[in-house]
Amino acid sequence: MTENETKVTKLEDLLGSMTRQEDNDKIDQVAIVGAGVMGRGIAQTVAGAGIDVVILEKTQKYLERGQEQLKKSMEIEIGRWAMTNSEMKSILSRTKWTLEFDEIKDADIIIESVDESFQLKRLIFKKLDEIAKDDTIFISNTSTLSLTRIAEITERKDKILGVHFLNPVPKVPLVELVRALETSDETVEIIKKFAARLGKTPIEVYEYPGFVTTRTIVPFLNEAMHILLEGVSSAKDIDTAMKLGYNMNVGPLEMADSMGLDEVLSWMTHLWNDLGEPRYRPCPILRKLVRDRKLGKKTGEGFFKYDENGKIIS
Repeated sequence: MTENETKVTKLEDLLGSMTRQEDNDKIDQVAIVGAGVMGRGIAQTVAGAGIDVVILEKTQKYLERGQEQLKKSMEIEIGRWAMTNSEMKSILSRTKWTLEFDEIKDADIIIESVDESFQLKRLIFKKLDEIAKDDTIFISNTSTLSLTRIAEITERKDKILGVHFLNPVPKVPLVELVRALETSDETVEIIKKFAARLGKTPIEVYEYPGFVTTRTIVPFLNEAMHILLEGVSSAKDIDTAMKLGYNMNVGPLEMADSMGLDEVLSWMTHLWNDLGEPRYRPCPILRKLVRDRKLGKKTGEGFFKYDENGKIIS
């Protein structure tokens, strides 16, 4: 019996201990650093679960673009009958936008969702550690980087966890929970409950480059790109083959376009550098598309061309 258990000798003591635990698990406000594709998707999901969200961006330009794109993506869902107008209004009413770190200092959870840059994430976590409440949990949405090394910059290593959301965040019912070396069991349990509140099924993974989902999907995407590069088949037919042959909702090349080809290239580069295995070496056609700023759906062209609603036009 633990010390805390020996103190619970009366009903009011038991109820008091339950209340304290509920308070520890209570999530009233979530802050998100970065309003890119993933940040916006996380914000929509969190606000859709009835939790207030504050989104931090670096400039007014990026902030306004994030606001416009979040609203636009939900309007598309309304057009598909996948969301109601009242649901969109409810999500937007719970979402606040800011350029100031002080505006997110009272959040119960802060989710970092910026580019896959180790130094950038470290700088952000250091700043967050200085301003946030002592019991605030920090989450990184990294898909390849070491949480332990990111956590080293803070004084709350037990409250740092990786939660890898997959795109599109509102629709994919999975998150990967990645423990850093000193992440506490209490932090993991709180975030498991938080994930369930968002309608996500969490799986625990060891801290290792690419975790499960990224490490598995990258060779698949890379091989489809090599098939295209070698002229074996067209982009359209490659995707059709995988959709019809393996009951996939979307083919590998459109999937890569949806993820953002710059992001896919970043994942491949990290895995290639960290693990040194040829299956992660980025296909030359991917490098060329990124060099030409044809990044997929977010720029209107990647392996395919897209209309303003993200539908393939050629």
